[in-house]
Amino acid sequence: MPQNELGQEIGEALPGWKPRAAPPGEAIMDGRFCKLERLSAGRHAAGLYDAFCEDKENRIWTYLPYGPFASLSEFRAWIESHASGEDPLFHTIIDAADGKPIGVASYLRITPAVGVIEVGHINFSPRLQRRAAATEAMYLMMARVFDELGYRRYEWKCDSLNKGSRRAAERLGFRFEGIFRQATIYKQRNRDTAWYAILDSEWPRLKRGFESWLSPENFDADGQQKRSLSDCFPAEA
Repeated sequence: MPQNELGQEIGEALPGWKPRAAPPGEAIMDGRFCKLERLSAGRHAAGLYDAFCEDKENRIWTYLPYGPFASLSEFRAWIESHASGEDPLFHTIIDAADGKPIGVASYLRITPAVGVIEVGHINFSPRLQRRAAATEAMYLMMARVFDELGYRRYEWKCDSLNKGSRRAAERLGFRFEGIFRQATIYKQRNRDTAWYAILDSEWPRLKRGFESWLSPENFDADGQQKRSLSDCFPAEA
């Protein structure tokens, strides 16, 4: 551990560090199973609303601070007023097979000066859940952050009671960092927030695993995986 002239331990020096660019809003992220493009009320509201309405119990909205929406017009108005800015920067996940919107995810708490960014507002419709496109969408967002933009830290935060989100974070390679108690309030209830993150030093190993899992060779004729994502991640050194 380095020390200063007073003998105090200090963090590693980063003499070559420069602030990073913000994520490009209009640049498409293109994959084999899906693509991501900036959320647009005009292009995506109707298709997303149809996809989200397939969840008849509205389970997908429980841990989000908004929704469910009673009508397409209400949903469209929410996109126009809350989801059209630069932070959070919302993206629509488009099914490569039929070109229909099937989910959303965003970058938020974007801090280019120190290279930290969060992924959130993730909402997978029933059409996207447990499909390869869901994993690929998360991989494409990670690749943009680390490979294209050169950020140092990618965060995932969720209600500590959201077991599905916590399992997803761990499956995708995020490391648990702790619980922030009474971190916020939403829908008139308390939220203790679970924090997860991936660092740039961890990304090369995870990237190899994602690319191995997403390769055509890992899927049979029925589209079922041969190896799980965790099995595809190389062993840690």
